[in-house]
Amino acid sequence: MHVYAEREKAESLLGQVRRKRIVRAGKTVEQMVRAIADMIVTGQMLPGEKLDEISLATRFEVSRTPVREALRELGAMGLVDREPNRSAAVTNVTEHYLHSMFEAMAELEGMCARLSAERMTVDERRQLEIEHRASARLVRQGADEDYAAYNVEFHTRLYRGAHNEHIYELVTQSRARLAPFRRAQFRLPGRLAKSYAEHEEIVTAIMRADGVAAAQAAYSHVEIVSGASAIFASAGDK
Repeated sequence: MHVYAEREKAESLLGQVRRKRIVRAGKTVEQMVRAIADMIVTGQMLPGEKLDEISLATRFEVSRTPVREALRELGAMGLVDREPNRSAAVTNVTEHYLHSMFEAMAELEGMCARLSAERMTVDERRQLEIEHRASARLVRQGADEDYAAYNVEFHTRLYRGAHNEHIYELVTQSRARLAPFRRAQFRLPGRLAKSYAEHEEIVTAIMRADGVAAAQAAYSHVEIVSGASAIFASAGDK
């Protein structure tokens, strides 16, 4: 019974997310990637659904060239399958696969937080704290899209603060594949405030130069994000 209750709760939350406006349709490749990715993640486009270049070009009022580039990027993110001489199609992102990606991401982010606690300069720590405090306003306003944009900046500061270019490259590549799921989590009820509280633990540890606590806080944060994001993959597993 517990499994069915959790499934019903997930479907209820997913229904709330689908009813919200996901993203403004835009004409740049970046805007198209975001719009299509959000529709895939929230179930507006279902696994196996064909993505016709002509139809998408008409929808976004662009030529087929930027559409092809957008589909290429979505393919690199694992959201779209593109086989030679065949139309692109929406991939079925299972909970298991999504969890495996988040598991790797948690390890990388924990490492970055630990190194940031040990290596960040005084100015880097100060800016991290200032921007974190400022993000509380976005939480109070319920500005999920603005907070999602800020969230990218927050985590980028952790990656930069590690002062290791190889780790930075690995973690940003991993984040790119998970970006649509990490962004969609902020449309879940109460997620903004929880995210802020989780960031608070990371920032506090870094300000104290406590690498162990920073790593644990960052790892736990990504685990929680993974759980929230699993709601969006669950529909494709049914």
